[in-house]
Amino acid sequence: MQPDDTLLSGPMLLDREAIGDLALGAAFLGSGGGGDPYYATLLAEAELERRGPFEVIGLDALPDDALVVPCGWIGAPTVSVEKLPNGREAVDGLRRLEQIMGRRIDAVIPIEIGGSNGLAPLFAAARLGIPVLDCDGMGRAFPESQMAIFNIRGLSACPSILTDAAGSLSLIETGDNLAHERLARALSVAVGGIAHLVEYPLSGREAKDHAIHGTITAARDVGAAIRKARAASGDPFAAMFAALERTGLYPHAGVLFDGKITDIERETKDGFSVGRVVFESFDGANRMELDFQNENLMARRDGKVVAMVPDILTVMDRETADSITTERLKYGQRVKVVGAAAPAILREDRALRFVGPRAFGYAQDYVPIEEIAAWLKP
Repeated sequence: MQPDDTLLSGPMLLDREAIGDLALGAAFLGSGGGGDPYYATLLAEAELERRGPFEVIGLDALPDDALVVPCGWIGAPTVSVEKLPNGREAVDGLRRLEQIMGRRIDAVIPIEIGGSNGLAPLFAAARLGIPVLDCDGMGRAFPESQMAIFNIRGLSACPSILTDAAGSLSLIETGDNLAHERLARALSVAVGGIAHLVEYPLSGREAKDHAIHGTITAARDVGAAIRKARAASGDPFAAMFAALERTGLYPHAGVLFDGKITDIERETKDGFSVGRVVFESFDGANRMELDFQNENLMARRDGKVVAMVPDILTVMDRETADSITTERLKYGQRVKVVGAAAPAILREDRALRFVGPRAFGYAQDYVPIEEIAAWLKP
């Protein structure tokens, strides 16, 4: 849970401009993952034309006995570039969960604020006539379901519903959230590599106690800062860093590397996009390597670790500050690698067991980015 000053005092309506801002901010918070928000933005704009602005409310407006449902996409982002959704996956999954729970869903949230998944609940909420809550389950994007704060806090992912573009629907019931992730991942591979997942049904009280508050507002504000700086011919990176600090969730941020991509290894494996990207400074004096599993995990500059998961690592176009998701990284791109501190809730010892470097197979403990990063000066 976050301080009360991150909560909305009243409903927030997302219009076309705010949707664009949210997409920009969510792309950054995805740490390279969560899926490119371009197609999700198009879907949101189409829904906006049909139904008007999307409603986002603070958790303080939610009754304790409400039914709140997180949702988002599971699978390899590389597949999502070519295998587009049919637009009904989320609605079908949520409707089936209502049948199972025997009651109406009162609100939805993104399972993660990062990338396309930061926008994923908007269309379903509009079609069901319910609001989206100003929070999410990860404060960024992570590649696996059990990395959600709800699992870290001991809540069950089930009952869970997986749907795909061909209209199939699978109910997942397990007693273990790691088993849930493995089953959902295998199903997503079986249906073509990408699917929609409804999971971790919550009471209003559980959402208030455990969700990461204020992240939709934070993503929107970060995106707005980038947009406004571009329009004023200012520095979008400086504007973004100031906006991140103002959120209170991401207090430290800066540029870790400035250069071009000189090598990339990437494959789709076991439902993930995994690989490594290499950057070289323009003068050839410095080199950075970045590992990823859907999301960017570990950055080494000239052989020294300068940032690691759960802190945010995003590759961005050095001129526009557009975030480049891992499936869109290409040889020769001129970029800045940007780091930002993760929300404090993800740095707690019990969270690091699930989202720290050792959870991804690295043989080292987590060190906060502000303690090891060598920020580049503007």
